[in-house]
Amino acid sequence: MERSMNMHTLDETESPRRNPQAVACAAWHSLFWLVFANAVGVLIAILLLIPALNRLLGEWTYGRWMMVHMNLELYGWTSLPLVAFLFRIYGADRSPIANWCRPVLWVWSAALGVGVFSWLSGHSSGKLFLDWSGYARVLFPCALLALWLLLLLALAANWSKGENAAAARAAKLAGLVVLLAVPFVLYIASSPNSYPPVNPDTGGPTGASQLESSLAIVAVLLMLPFGLARRKPGRSGIVASGWIVLVAESILCAALGRADIGHHRPAQFLSLGSLLVWLPLTPAYYAAFEWRRNTRLWRLAFLWWWVALVVTGWIFFLPGVLDHFKFTDGLVGHSFVAMAGFTSSLIVFVMVQLLGEDGWIFNRMRSFLLWNGSVIAYVVLMTVAGWREGFDPAFTIAPGIARNALYILRLITGILMLLASLDWLADASALLREPIPVSTEVPREKIA
Repeated sequence: MERSMNMHTLDETESPRRNPQAVACAAWHSLFWLVFANAVGVLIAILLLIPALNRLLGEWTYGRWMMVHMNLELYGWTSLPLVAFLFRIYGADRSPIANWCRPVLWVWSAALGVGVFSWLSGHSSGKLFLDWSGYARVLFPCALLALWLLLLLALAANWSKGENAAAARAAKLAGLVVLLAVPFVLYIASSPNSYPPVNPDTGGPTGASQLESSLAIVAVLLMLPFGLARRKPGRSGIVASGWIVLVAESILCAALGRADIGHHRPAQFLSLGSLLVWLPLTPAYYAAFEWRRNTRLWRLAFLWWWVALVVTGWIFFLPGVLDHFKFTDGLVGHSFVAMAGFTSSLIVFVMVQLLGEDGWIFNRMRSFLLWNGSVIAYVVLMTVAGWREGFDPAFTIAPGIARNALYILRLITGILMLLASLDWLADASALLREPIPVSTEVPREKIA
């Protein structure tokens, strides 16, 4: 797919002063950390296959690299595209505020780099995805505050020029209030004194807790289109029904309570099964908005991964199934459906919509098939390994022909995913080297 060298198409509602480089730069930083994290993932796969290699790494062994891999995937790859989304929502990608987008992105990446060094040095709070400690625990919230200040300045600049309706202004102000709390909550939650890494007051996942986290994802899915596209005429009913169902399920979730309840109780797994209503509702909801034509590939991908996530999440929670797969590679495979499949596809879809014609960097069929095919293969391999491990807990611990074959194939899928991410990063780098003038023209065939 080729991109035009003399036009950057924008939505009809967008200002001609938008700087396409702000979003493109966010995409580059995000992809840089994806490549780094994927390379670490390949290293981890090698260490699992040949544990003796850990001795060659000194103190930088599997446990420390695992923290780096997981945190970079979350705070780098999946978070920075949302930063680009905020740039667009608050108008930070407009001149002259857009000149500050790059410095903010570099502050964010610098904080992540400090985090990498901190984790490899053995500093951690011991909490999953809240490993920030010491100086890294201060620097990353500072990066979040830098982003917040940029969004505040952008809102003020656009506000004074009367570019926002009253309702939009109120919504953006409320958003800034919520966002201001994030760095402070992150700092407090990362402290071992706030709650212990292993909390004896929790009894593990229940239907209520799983439904609660799932509904948070649904809420994000319902909010995203409002910042990315306009609603199609006559589709207000399906949009309203999505929010009504979310409210109804939230009431159901609150009624379940938060006690230490086993997943064998019908109320637990049946309530979680209520998420199946989103299988037809989510595609219908997204079809109610106008999307750029070049988003179709990744829009379909994230919707299919959403189906896989909801269905497998409920099946794995059922009595007997969870008992067999608990603490095995089977749940590792399911987490891969969530992160590498659904979340990554959603992130790319958002980036393509934000980038417009420049979204071609994600639409090469070779990288699309390489990524999604590798994720599917990885999930199948880990499900097989988890099934065997359920019968024999030592299956993935003691090297054997079957175990080694599965882990070799897993390593290959990791290498293929690394190649796909390198392909995207190379194209994103080329995009930054060739600035494209901004135009207000929007050919109607570009909207689907």
